[in-house]
Amino acid sequence: MRKNFNGLYGLVRDHLGCDPESGHVFVFTNARRNRLKLLVYDGSGLWVCAKKLDGGRFRWPQRDSGVKKIVLSHEELALLLGGIDLAQTERRKWYRKPPVEASEESLKTA
Repeated sequence: MRKNFNGLYGLVRDHLGCDPESGHVFVFTNARRNRLKLLVYDGSGLWVCAKKLDGGRFRWPQRDSGVKKIVLSHEELALLLGGIDLAQTERRKWYRKPPVEASEESLKTA
């Protein structure tokens, strides 16, 4: 976990293929899963937040071997940061409005 602003920015852009300035929160962990770094762009600059656990490990969600990224809801991120194992939770049937594409949103405000 030696990466700083520029290193994490490069990982998001080059390895994940995402726009680091999109406003999404990007979460990174070390191999031992006892440290996290969050990268987010707030419109005026980058934020990097870090957490090192004194004991224990973060329970990272399982992924397929070919998958480079995992998408979490803000509720799942809060659970992960709170030490909850997402594999032992169950998502209930819940209505969630589909996200609006940026192009559609700009047409509505124009």
